[in-house]
Amino acid sequence: MKAVCWEGTKDIRVQTVPDPKIINPRDAIVKITSTAICGSDLHLYNGYIPTMESGDILGHEFMGEVVELGSEVKNIKIGDRVVVPFPIACGGCFFCKQKLTSLCDNSNPNAWIAEKLMGYSPSGLFGYSHMLGGYAGGQAEYARVPFADVGLFKIPDGLADEQVLFLTDIFPTGYMAAENCNIQPGDTIAVWGCGPVGQFAIRSAFMLGAERVIAIDLVPERLQMAKDNGAEILNLEELDVGEALKEMTGGRGPDAVIDAVGLEAHGMGPEGFYDKAKQAVRLETDRPHALRQAIVACRKGGTVSIPGVYGGFIDKMPMGAAMNKGLTFKMGQTHVHRYLPTLLDHIQNGAIDPSFVITHRLPLDQAPHGYEIFCNKKDNCIKIVLKP
Repeated sequence: MKAVCWEGTKDIRVQTVPDPKIINPRDAIVKITSTAICGSDLHLYNGYIPTMESGDILGHEFMGEVVELGSEVKNIKIGDRVVVPFPIACGGCFFCKQKLTSLCDNSNPNAWIAEKLMGYSPSGLFGYSHMLGGYAGGQAEYARVPFADVGLFKIPDGLADEQVLFLTDIFPTGYMAAENCNIQPGDTIAVWGCGPVGQFAIRSAFMLGAERVIAIDLVPERLQMAKDNGAEILNLEELDVGEALKEMTGGRGPDAVIDAVGLEAHGMGPEGFYDKAKQAVRLETDRPHALRQAIVACRKGGTVSIPGVYGGFIDKMPMGAAMNKGLTFKMGQTHVHRYLPTLLDHIQNGAIDPSFVITHRLPLDQAPHGYEIFCNKKDNCIKIVLKP
């Protein structure tokens, strides 16, 4: 089959690789009909996530048709149309029973690697390094899905791929980010980053009852999409974000803040140079400019929600501000399985059509071009769907 393979930093190739096979009785094989490039894939593309190996198949946002089943998968049939949550969950461990599926204890066969860095391992993830399981991803023609009785979510007839594809990751991720804000009537939420996750965080914050959402970015087309989704917008290149947020909130600050940027934030001035220099010589793994801003800007007693991916260690964090203002932090990889039924209902009842975020549709063969324009913000690219 054809698959999108990682061969090194900024070296993505479409190659012919062996078809996946059933390995365990709870496996399924899915023929992929739609897949996507995620912003967190760019952290792999840019070489910031360790334990990647030449030939690794990328992709964790994918859906398709079940073509083969292991003997223990009884709740799914061959021919079913399914979406596949990006965290791999066994369904039976302590964390899965608590619906914390991105923290599954049994799905990362390389847990010992993650434990060295993090103390404990999260779940395995599709297409996202050997530290997180070494699983082949879904930017391919077929994929093996472990624990398929838990990890396949059947899609009802009448919904197009593009309406449901983002149930695999970015819609639940944006929704969980907003839910983590504990939104109350009248709240103002500030969102750093207007990429795909940020866009879904904006829409989700409104769905959960926010009165105002203020979106911060520097890319004009992303800011325009945020405005189209009902947000007030701030261009961080044109003003002092902290002062602007104070002015917009009567001096109090946003009730909750969302960092939808993560480890490759663009800093301005000396701070931006500091982060890039330390990252270049591996004295800092991540660039946390957006997170620093969000912590300082958040009102006293507010909440900091972090859906943006962080991979290692960050520097110059304003922990004094966080402690003395009594901030609550909520973060993590998304527990996608928990949110699927609710979010599917929102799609079916017309509350949201997630396809609004798509700007580019490409054949799988053009994935390297897709990564390049997505990474470098070319051609007004916000979200790319690939068709095998």
